[in-house]
Amino acid sequence: MPILTYAKPERVFLKGHAEYGEKWVQERIAEDPSILGLGDLVLKDKERIHPNAGRLDILCQDAESNRRYEIEIQLGKSDESHIIRTIEYWDIERKRYPQYDHVAVIVAEDITSRFLNVVGLFNGFIPIVAIQMQAFRFGDNISLVFTTVLNEMRLGLVEDDEAVADVTDRSYWEKRASKQTLAVTDSLFSIVSAFAPDLSLKYNKFYIGLAKDGQPNNFAIFRPKKDWVWFEPKLDKDEATQAKLEEAGLDVVEYDSRGGRYRIRIGKNDVSKHEPLIRSLLKEAYGEPGE
Repeated sequence: MPILTYAKPERVFLKGHAEYGEKWVQERIAEDPSILGLGDLVLKDKERIHPNAGRLDILCQDAESNRRYEIEIQLGKSDESHIIRTIEYWDIERKRYPQYDHVAVIVAEDITSRFLNVVGLFNGFIPIVAIQMQAFRFGDNISLVFTTVLNEMRLGLVEDDEAVADVTDRSYWEKRASKQTLAVTDSLFSIVSAFAPDLSLKYNKFYIGLAKDGQPNNFAIFRPKKDWVWFEPKLDKDEATQAKLEEAGLDVVEYDSRGGRYRIRIGKNDVSKHEPLIRSLLKEAYGEPGE
């Protein structure tokens, strides 16, 4: 392996730059939207015209879900007009295409603390991501680095912070789903019990969660259906986990970015067939090292 030589990068400020302006940044993102750090994105449009509202810089969609990102770029410091413009484009797109899950993305060279405070007021009501962009020169090369400084707020289940969730029982779920899929849920829970014996199943109206002494600990939830169980571990989406799931052949329906959960369809024989991987996912979601 050749010995690498340390080179100190030179920060390049793009606002007012004669060669590397907003159009140049837009083209770099359009060429490879993954540089934003938002996952595997596909470019849908750029300079998208909104009548009486200007042009949306970039529109992307997650390659594996129905999530769309309305992306606005600003060189220099972020300002109030940038927030308003980004939210306006997001609102137009979500009304025009309600079948998609929309996220407003603000990209700026300098995201100030005041800007973050203002954007933070919307987060939770409007899904907003703020990304700080920096350009660096290395000799004859220039590169862009994108850092997420404000992510969209992940929404918890009602059970996570309220004691008034509709609590049910096992018989409710046997009627709503089936005894067969309750047995699958039991098999998943038995894996949890092996490393967290103090947890129990908690039967709620819309899902079956986990609890300790009656207090929710929903690092994984289960939604039994008639023929399968939705298994939803709370994990960050990353390429390594995605590769393991794909290699195993598990039916991953989607990744819920807002809730931070994978949604995996588990059938009658999947628990025994994929037990090591399922155990690893559960332990990682619980906060222990996976396998």
